[in-house]
Amino acid sequence: MTQRMVSGAPHEDDHNLDNGLRPRQLSDYIGQDAVKGLLDISIKAARQRGEPLDHVLLYGPPGLGKTTLANIMATEMGVRIKTTSGPAIERPGDMVAILTQLQQDDILFIDEIHRLSRTVEEVLYSAMEDFFVSWVIDKGLKARSMNLSIKPFTLIGATTRYGMVSAPLRDRFGNIHRLQFYDGDAMRTIVYRSSRIMEIKAEDEGLQEIARRARGTPRIANRLLRRVRDYALVIADDVITAGVARDALARLEVDELGLDGVDRSVLRSIIEKFSGGPVGLDTIAASISEESDTIEDVYEPYLLQLGFLDKTPRGRVATRRAYEHFGLAFNQGKADNTLQGSLFEDGPT
Repeated sequence: MTQRMVSGAPHEDDHNLDNGLRPRQLSDYIGQDAVKGLLDISIKAARQRGEPLDHVLLYGPPGLGKTTLANIMATEMGVRIKTTSGPAIERPGDMVAILTQLQQDDILFIDEIHRLSRTVEEVLYSAMEDFFVSWVIDKGLKARSMNLSIKPFTLIGATTRYGMVSAPLRDRFGNIHRLQFYDGDAMRTIVYRSSRIMEIKAEDEGLQEIARRARGTPRIANRLLRRVRDYALVIADDVITAGVARDALARLEVDELGLDGVDRSVLRSIIEKFSGGPVGLDTIAASISEESDTIEDVYEPYLLQLGFLDKTPRGRVATRRAYEHFGLAFNQGKADNTLQGSLFEDGPT
């Protein structure tokens, strides 16, 4: 699958931009007020007690600021942060090496923590609870267990798949926070802030147009802002107006709700080829030449969030809102029959 403009997952060219735009302090972090308030209390309490911050698990869709929050916590605590990811730690020895290098009260940030292997994960159990690591060396009759004390530290885990984090690991986190999609006001503030940092000439209406189409995700907003800036430089007078933003985003195939070409293909396939559904996931995938897992994991969540798609035991169904988005007449009678069938029948999903 090619990289999507409206995907919350990082692109190769996002790294430098993200680093330059990330807030450094909790007071500068926009949105996520409930999570921010709880973390502020935890940080202040830990500093007053002179103890490391309790272990933190952050989860939610990609691009909402989990890595940014981890770095802010390190700054607020005045400690170092070591960053790695679940797939990068292949063996228990790799985890032991990382843990033994940590200094007093340091933060270890593991992105995609749900992708840790079980053998690696088991090293964390004693490290998180009692601050020692235990592992087995040699094999057979020569096998013996080694224990090594480590300095008190804080583990911050981030995941987009909370359900895939094993229960034993999940239970060892003292703070578990879910990051939500940002509302319109927060997105506008984020886009305004980014435009100031990037020294972009823009009118309020142009920035609002970008914020509205960013799917409640700061990473997408910053990516769209950069693309529209390039368009304004080459095509317009280097100023992002409402018209320039609309033209640029139209060329990027991002509509007023943040849907891209594949999102629209999924919906149109259900509406036009299968009379609005219900239709099975594999059938939709075949009709647009895409993988079933990709549709379910990447495209469906936002369509469900918008209320454009329903999941029923008989398959996927396009809702009235989806028809209205395309300016099509909604068949109420068929929708009623679909609802009745979904209540009493089982079938492929």
